Amino acid sequence: MLTEKRYLVLEDGTVYEGYRFGSDRTAEGELVFNTAMTGAQEIITDLSYTDQIITFSYPLIGNTGVNTEDSETLVPSARGVVVREACSEPSNFRASESLDSFLRRHNIPGISGVDTRSITRKIRNKGVMKAVMTDEENHEELVELLQNSSFRTDQVKRVSTRAPYISSGPGKRVILIDYGKKENIVRSLNTFGCDVTVVPHDTTAEDILRMKPDGVMLSNGPGNPEDVGSGIRTVKNLIGRVPLFGICLGHQLIGLACGAKTFKMKFGHRGSNQPVINHRTGRVEITSQNHGFAIDADSLQSTGLEITHTALNDRTVEGIRHVKHPVFSVQHHPEASAGPHDSEYLFGEFVKMMETKKEANNA
Repeated sequence: MLTEKRYLVLEDGTVYEGYRFGSDRTAEGELVFNTAMTGAQEIITDLSYTDQIITFSYPLIGNTGVNTEDSETLVPSARGVVVREACSEPSNFRASESLDSFLRRHNIPGISGVDTRSITRKIRNKGVMKAVMTDEENHEELVELLQNSSFRTDQVKRVSTRAPYISSGPGKRVILIDYGKKENIVRSLNTFGCDVTVVPHDTTAEDILRMKPDGVMLSNGPGNPEDVGSGIRTVKNLIGRVPLFGICLGHQLIGLACGAKTFKMKFGHRGSNQPVINHRTGRVEITSQNHGFAIDADSLQSTGLEITHTALNDRTVEGIRHVKHPVFSVQHHPEASAGPHDSEYLFGEFVKMMETKKEANNA
């Protein structure tokens, strides 16, 4: 039974008292919320949560435990986990350890026994804010430190692969630029027959083109897209020379490379139940999302980009396509994990785009 006190201190001075689980360390980060009912393991191991404290709005987390197959990375970089109740005795035939054990192993602190829906409402009304998870009872100095602190801007550099590696497949050769990629993007590309080479975030367009790819995938990742200057330059130099498909951060980099602007959202989209409309088909897709930045729709004029998908909850841009070149992207996650598979067809469209480009080059 959890009895040792732990506190979640917000930069506005609010303090939530709960119980300790996971690591014993004090952790500071950007407090966000996720509305998914399942998939806690995949969420915590998503590198897009680098430097963030994740609040789960669903009241019971960890009831299926943690297994050896579903993690999106080997070393998660979330700063902390906030839950209403953490299941201490998971029940699932695939489980190899509890959520508490998993967090301890990766030195991630957690707090339980707090009103997570109250926290979610606060973030929804006031926006994401800095917070610290601590076992200390003196909080005034912590609030002052939070108010005077700033976030690092090197998240992508910290989480990207340091050396290229290959995930083999029989079909089209795809270069995946790793800005903090989810492992299921690689698996999804392999499922569609692609031969995938994962490269570091700062790989240049010239180095990529020397590999003679059929297409380039731009992965998801953490932080402000405007901080990824090398990525913007690379994308700008690849447009029109090779088919491009961007997901999440990769989507934002395509927008910036074409001259659009991005903005920080009040509380972002984080959950596996986000409705998006596909303007080409008129179909509503339920999507998995995790982003705190978005492309400014008004800034797309004169960029050569058109909107293909829109979020139905707040009308923000969820997908774009270049009107001239083989380039498209989505803000949501077609590979899901965890989440619905409504948008998985986009990997098939990417393969068709690569085939069309190759046929045109051979004509």
